[in-house]
Amino acid sequence: MSVDSEWVREHVRDIADYPQDGVVFRDITPLLGGGAAFGRAIDDLVSRFADIVVDRVVGVEARGFILAAPVAYRLRAGFVPVRKAGKLPWAVAREEYELEYGTDKLEIHRDAIHPEERILVIDDVLATGGTASATCRLVDALGGSVVGLGFLVELPSLGGRSALDGRRVESLVEY
Repeated sequence: MSVDSEWVREHVRDIADYPQDGVVFRDITPLLGGGAAFGRAIDDLVSRFADIVVDRVVGVEARGFILAAPVAYRLRAGFVPVRKAGKLPWAVAREEYELEYGTDKLEIHRDAIHPEERILVIDDVLATGGTASATCRLVDALGGSVVGLGFLVELPSLGGRSALDGRRVESLVEY
């Protein structure tokens, strides 16, 4: 985490008991709505991975799409959406995973990633690591190599990094 990342906190709204009691949701829509803050977030995420070559950037539905697409553009890499089950129109690989408050399934088009490609995974929040880990398993199953994972917000108390098998993880701020 960068020493100069506290600015992110000013643009993230905490919503208690959402989507269920006991969960504090980190709402990034204020950050997305501020042009300067949104731009800085993209710049900061890109700078965290300036030392590696990336072929494709994977964004996880839905807020991950918003962040991953401009990161991919800046890195001159392809963008790949990972979606919730049933939303992709072609042949998919599917992975079930656990959330902080339940389970879900993610899918990716089978031809979205090719063997040996270097993949950067981008999402808004790293909590328990369930979504990120499932995304990595999808990339691995298609023969890609996850070279890093980037997040705006990390919740270290939920242990998400431990679910990522020692992979490189960069987050802009911890809560």
